[in-house]
Amino acid sequence: MNYLKRRFVPAFVMLAMILFAASCSNENVSFKKGEQSYAIGEYYVAAGHFKKSYSKTPTKDKEKRAHRAFMMGECYRHIGFTQKAIAAYQSAVRYGTTDSTATLQLARQQLKAGQYKQAAENFQTYLRLVPNDELALNGLKSCKLAPEWKENPNLYSVKREAVFNSRRTDYSPMLVGDDADQIVFSTTRNGVEGDETSGVTGMNFGDLFFSKKNEQGKWQQPEAITGDVNTAYDEGASCLAFDGKTMYFTRCSSDPDYPRYAEIWQSTRSDASWSKPTKCEISKDTLSSFAHPAVSPDGEWLYFVSDMPGGEGGLDIWRTRITATGFGGVENVGRPINTPGDEMFPAFRPNGDLYFSSDGHPGMGGLDIFIAYPQYAEETAEEAFVNELLRSDSKDDKRSSAKKLSKAIGWVIENQQYPLNSSADDYGMTFEGVHNRGYFSSSRGDGKGWEHIYSFECPEILQTVTGYVYEKDGYELPEALVYLVGNDGTNEKLSVKGDGSFTYVLKPGVEYVLLGTCKGYLNVKNEICVPQAEESMDSVLQFPLPPINVPVLIDNIFYEFDKADLTPESTDALDKLVEMMDNNPNITIELAAHCDYRGNDDYNRRLSQRRAESVVRYMTEHGVKSDRLTAVGYGESRPKIITKKLTETYKFVAENDTLTESFILKKSKDEQEQLNALNRRTEFKVLRTTYGTTLKEYNKDAIDVKHTEHDPSERFLKRKEGDS
Repeated sequence: MNYLKRRFVPAFVMLAMILFAASCSNENVSFKKGEQSYAIGEYYVAAGHFKKSYSKTPTKDKEKRAHRAFMMGECYRHIGFTQKAIAAYQSAVRYGTTDSTATLQLARQQLKAGQYKQAAENFQTYLRLVPNDELALNGLKSCKLAPEWKENPNLYSVKREAVFNSRRTDYSPMLVGDDADQIVFSTTRNGVEGDETSGVTGMNFGDLFFSKKNEQGKWQQPEAITGDVNTAYDEGASCLAFDGKTMYFTRCSSDPDYPRYAEIWQSTRSDASWSKPTKCEISKDTLSSFAHPAVSPDGEWLYFVSDMPGGEGGLDIWRTRITATGFGGVENVGRPINTPGDEMFPAFRPNGDLYFSSDGHPGMGGLDIFIAYPQYAEETAEEAFVNELLRSDSKDDKRSSAKKLSKAIGWVIENQQYPLNSSADDYGMTFEGVHNRGYFSSSRGDGKGWEHIYSFECPEILQTVTGYVYEKDGYELPEALVYLVGNDGTNEKLSVKGDGSFTYVLKPGVEYVLLGTCKGYLNVKNEICVPQAEESMDSVLQFPLPPINVPVLIDNIFYEFDKADLTPESTDALDKLVEMMDNNPNITIELAAHCDYRGNDDYNRRLSQRRAESVVRYMTEHGVKSDRLTAVGYGESRPKIITKKLTETYKFVAENDTLTESFILKKSKDEQEQLNALNRRTEFKVLRTTYGTTLKEYNKDAIDVKHTEHDPSERFLKRKEGDS
C-alpha cells in the first residue's frame, strides 16, 4: 500500500523532490571540493567551490550558509580580494556564525579597505567576546591613527612606475648593480614560462624579470632574466647578496594532491646569466614554508619568512647564519618585530636598518611598511680589538677616551605612515644605495587587489663618506672589508662593491675611524668627522693597502743630494709609514733603498745602505721598535720591475720589463730620465706577520708571510689568551 502511494505521487511533486535532492548533493560536493582545494592552498579554486556551495544552500539552513560564507571570506582574504572578503564575512555574521574570528577578520578586511569607522565597530564587538586580543587592540588603534596619518602626510613622495607594470601583478623589486642601474622583480604578466593558471591566485605563475637603464638613464622595457631561474612554477620575491654574485629567491612548486610549501632557492651569476638554481636547505622541517629572503649587510645572515612552529603566530621573520658549508641553524627574530599577525618581506638598507611589512602592528590597513632600528649592548672581544686598534695613535693615545663599541640586542619599530603606506598592502622595499629612495610594491588603487611597482623618495640631508680600497700601486680590491667605529658607539663591518668602493652615511659631529683590510694586505686607517650642513655632502677617503708578499714603494721620500740625510719634505711620507706600523702591530719589515745605474757600484750600495738606515732611525725615534725594522741598501743591484699599473703612466714600457742599464739606454733621453727616477726608490716589504705572538698560537701558520692569515680580529683573540 505504501508502495502504491509512493508510485502515484503527482509528477510535479516528484520533480521538485528530485531537484531538491540533487541540489543538496551538488551543494555538498562543491563544499567538499572547496575543502580539498583549501587544504592544499588553492584558495582561488576553493573560493569558487565555496561560492557555488553557498549559493545552493537553502537560506533557512543558516548554520551551513554561515560556515560556507566564512570559508569564502577566508579564501578571498588569502588572495587579496578585499571587497569580496568583506561581503563574505558579513554574510557569515548575518547568518549567525559561531566562529567569532569572522568578526575579527571582517574588521581587519574593512581596515584594509579604509573603512575605519565600520572596522572600529567590529573590533569593539570582537573585543567584547575576546578581551585583550592583540590583533584586535592594534586594529582598533589603527582605526584612530590611520585617518590622522592620512590627514598629515610625511615627506615621502610616491609614484606608480608604468615602465615596470603590466595588467597583472608585478611585485618585490630589487635594485642590482653598483650604480643601481638594473632592477629585478616578480611578475605574472603574459610571457612567463608557465602556461597554466595558478589555483592559488587565479593568475599566471610568476617569473623573475629585469630591466636596465640605458645610456640616458631611462629604464628599458622589462624582459625575463636569462639562465635557468624561471620555470613553469612560481618564482617570487628575491634578494641579492652583497657580493653581487648570489641571488636568493622564492619558488612555489605545484602539486595537485599536496599543500604548496614555498622554498628558498639560490643561483649564482656568471657574466649576464644565472646558473641553474639549487634549493637552500635551511631546515629539516618539510611541512613549513620558507620565503622572502633578505641578506644582512654584513653578509652573515639570511633573513626569511616562515610559518614554522615556535613563532609568534601567522607568518614570522626568522634568520639563519650563512656559512661556507650552508646554513647554520634558524632563530626567530622575536618581539617586537613579530606579532600574532603576518610579518613578511624583510629588506635591509646598507646602514643595517631592517624594513619589513606587517598587518599585526598598528597601521594603515593591510600590510604596512615598518622600519626596525637596532638597540645596542656591550662590545664583543672582536669588537674590542678593532676599538683598541683603531683608536690607538702613537702620538695621541685616545684609548682612554674612546667609547665602547656595541652590539645590536633588540629593535625599535616605527611605521612609515602615509603616503608610503596605504590601507592596501605595501611591501618589498629596495633602496638606491645609501639614499632613502628606491622602489616598492603596493596593491593600492587596484580593485582586484593586484600589486604594482611604485617609486618612493624621502628628501634628506646626508653626510656620506665614499671610500676606495685598492692595492697600493695597483687595482681595486673587491674582497676587502672596512671596519668603521664611531665615538657614539657605532660599529660596522662594511663590504665593498666590485670596484672596491663603499658609501656610508655619517652622523655630523661624530668622530669615526675606518680601517681598510683585505687578506694578503696590510691595514690602512683613516679618520673623519663631518660638521652639520644644510645640504648633502660626500667626503672621499682612499685606502691604498700595501701587499704583504711584494715590495711596496714609499712615495715622496727625499734625500739631500748625494747624501743620506732626509729632507723636510719626507716627513709626511715617513709619518704615514709609522702609522702603518701602528695599524699592523704584528708585522716586521725590511726598509730597502735603491739607486740607479749611474755612479760606482760600491758607492751606490753604501749610500743606499745609509739612506735605508736614515729611514729606520726616523721611525724608531717616532715610536716603532727597532726589532721590527731591518735596513738594507741594494744600490743598483735590484732594478725596478714594471707592473701593469705603471704601464698606464709610462706608455713606453710593458708589464714585467726590468729596468736594467741596457734596457734604459735603448730609450730616448727623456724616457731614460723617467726610468732612472723609477729605479731611485725606497721600498719596504713584510718579513713576518707574527711579531709579538708565540709560535704555539700560530701553529697553523708558517713564518713565511705567503702562508699567514691576516685577520686582525683573530690575532687579537689569540693575543688575549695571555701572550706578551
